[in-house]
Amino acid sequence: MKGKHIYAHPGGRHIFGTVKVGAKGQIVIPKEAREFYGIKEGDTLLVLGDDRGIIVTNPDVIKDVANNIFKGMEDNE
Repeated sequence: MKGKHIYAHPGGRHIFGTVKVGAKGQIVIPKEAREFYGIKEGDTLLVLGDDRGIIVTNPDVIKDVANNIFKGMEDNE
């Protein structure tokens, strides 16, 4: 991969570089990250956070997490 894709860990984690926050609080997701994850103009992304930082992800991640929670609940019945 070319460009600013700085690091790719074998476990599936990546560093695509840094971004600056604009006057309206907007950031630009690096082109390499958009291409890698198939993010296109008009896509909806989910922003999650805790006291350590934020995550920008596909909203389907919540569906996967919810399914795992419900499966765990069923396993404990």
